[in-house]
Amino acid sequence: MFYHVFYPLSSEYSILNVFKYITFRSAYAGITALVLSLVLGKLMISILQKLQIREKIRSDGPQHHSSKSGTPTMGGLLILATFLGSTLLWADLSNHYIWVVILAAIGFGAIGLWDDFLKLRKGDGITAKEKILLQILLSLAIGIYLLYFDPARAEYATRLSVPFFKSFQPDLGFGYLIFIVFIIVGTSNAVNLTDGLDGLAIGPIIVATFTYTGIVYISGHFNFSEYLRIQYIKDAGEIAIVSSAVLGASLGFLWYNSYPAQIFMGDVGSLSLGGVLGTIAVIVKHELLLILVGGIFVIEALSVIIQVSYFKYTGGKRFFKMAPLHHHFEELGWSEPKVIVRFWIVAVVLAMISLSTLKLR
Repeated sequence: MFYHVFYPLSSEYSILNVFKYITFRSAYAGITALVLSLVLGKLMISILQKLQIREKIRSDGPQHHSSKSGTPTMGGLLILATFLGSTLLWADLSNHYIWVVILAAIGFGAIGLWDDFLKLRKGDGITAKEKILLQILLSLAIGIYLLYFDPARAEYATRLSVPFFKSFQPDLGFGYLIFIVFIIVGTSNAVNLTDGLDGLAIGPIIVATFTYTGIVYISGHFNFSEYLRIQYIKDAGEIAIVSSAVLGASLGFLWYNSYPAQIFMGDVGSLSLGGVLGTIAVIVKHELLLILVGGIFVIEALSVIIQVSYFKYTGGKRFFKMAPLHHHFEELGWSEPKVIVRFWIVAVVLAMISLSTLKLR
């Protein structure tokens, strides 16, 4: 909104020319989301407590987690509201990629909200099959639009960018649509699996969105993308406003979600954040890089797959003491804060390695 109101006036008031720049608007989108999240956080916690929207701790988890029972949940609504509000204030709303990411946020958020609501009402959320089906349909809609209804991408729409091998871009054809669905759905669920300790998931989300804020800006800047020999995505730079807003909203949420947590994000938060992250990676064609940037989420998801597969194959034996992986380290005797901070450190290191691939080839 600010862009559309103030930038047209820049011809008369030169100071308003700053609204032209993505760097300026992305910085203030992040600050706006952060301030809104900090200001509204206590109100959100109070409302959730009054409505008795509280976390129910599973009996098959670590025993010491029972003390978390009763903590307000569905705090992801705070993240969604603040980052979407900030995006609408600072972004160029004529940019179609902005609306693709907003669709992903609202769509995956709605799936998570429904799941959270059913858990509170009935004790069980929607079935895994229903959840996956809804995520696939939403991801298909995003993929179909990007591949077949965005003429600016026609030349490279189905080509896969491979980190470290910039001249190698295989054309996957129709298979690219399946790949898009896999990336978005996989990221959404991987973030959801990681959200098991206070601040554990939101930390790597902050690191990943910070990393992709830089990547989308570079990808949408012709000179920078040409210099680094990465695919130039026309109009993609504007997504930096969204990712910066997510970063700010996540930082504000972490203020209340850090150990010991005053609020949990719930599926409405984890599914939507994962969906947004996956969608941004797909738009700027850095999907494979997401495996490295979001390595913590990948490791957590793989730990669950390994645990379930090994359990079935051996007839009841466990590969890890408990899955996802963060519970395994808790069972080894690590304190919850130690697990959280060490996972954050790994996330930062992986992000640094990921950024190095933009230059390496």
